[in-house]
Amino acid sequence: MADTYIPTGRRTPGTGGTSSYTALLARVKDEDLLARRTGWYWGLIGVLAAVLVVAGGTFAVLGGSWWQLIVAGVVGLVFTQFAFLSHEAAHRQVFASHTWNDRAARYAGTFLTGVSYAWWINKHNRHHANPNTVGKDPDISFDAISFRPEDAASRTGFLRVLVRVQGYAFFPMLLVEGVNLHWQSIRTYTGGDGVKRRWAEGSVFLGRFVLYFGAVFWFLPLGVAFAFLGVQLGVFGFCMGIAFAPNHKGMPIIEAGRRVDFFSRQVLTSRDITGGRWVEYFMGGLNHQVEHHLFPSMARPNLRAARELVRQYCAEQDVPYTETTLVHSYAIVVRYLNEVGLSASDPFACPMVERFRVH
Repeated sequence: MADTYIPTGRRTPGTGGTSSYTALLARVKDEDLLARRTGWYWGLIGVLAAVLVVAGGTFAVLGGSWWQLIVAGVVGLVFTQFAFLSHEAAHRQVFASHTWNDRAARYAGTFLTGVSYAWWINKHNRHHANPNTVGKDPDISFDAISFRPEDAASRTGFLRVLVRVQGYAFFPMLLVEGVNLHWQSIRTYTGGDGVKRRWAEGSVFLGRFVLYFGAVFWFLPLGVAFAFLGVQLGVFGFCMGIAFAPNHKGMPIIEAGRRVDFFSRQVLTSRDITGGRWVEYFMGGLNHQVEHHLFPSMARPNLRAARELVRQYCAEQDVPYTETTLVHSYAIVVRYLNEVGLSASDPFACPMVERFRVH
């Protein structure tokens, strides 16, 4: 099914949403799709740990060779997969125990990926509660990239020029997203109050960088060490960005104050990505974005089966269910961001951007 947007003359968002979700949830429970798949996750953890060990051994053997940059790329990919696992543990998808999930996300995730669990959970919970909602979803808030014409119009200087081509610049900018994720984590630990277990988690975060940077700069010549870090961070940030980018960008934006029920909010603002198991692995299960938002604690292996139920149920309820290919989703993101940037001179003059609004 090609990309579709807010319907005209169809089911009005906010109508019967609670009963719709309850009925769908009952079907999902009947199929036992909320059951944990801990064995599957342990298998994945074992595979990733083995790859990381092999990469570490190769790192030790290669010494100061520039072939280390291949190792850096592999490490970046493995860190991305561990970040996906940390994300899933934070959603209680991995273990039945709340404590095990919390520790896996808070400590293992922070130690292996260098991304603060405290920062991530705060940001991500707000996103899940109100996806693509103005003033509530941090993922569309005012940042280096503008997701709304009003934000684009407020740019000045260099950013005013950048915003006009931000769609084309978006993916190259992801090469520094790894650095940004680490920087946001540092700000979380050194900022104000309100961070749970700041010192315990912050100590793990600090220890990670001491050990990791220590190994890189101890074993490698200075130039190779900086190149290694550059490649690893570039691959990590880029892979994280291209996995999260297709899910909501270019989907309807809900204006502040608009009342939309949970079922409609999650389905209409999310996009699924087709492509089979390789896409599922590449995106850490985030290709099933509609299902993930409807059932955030559902284990990754169960999302595929839930997809069929949700798609059928949306058809019954006459609610648009959006899915497209990975390549097409990237084209949509580029086109949408460029249209937002080009509309900066007149925020309300662009029909293409207007059709993504939920007033």
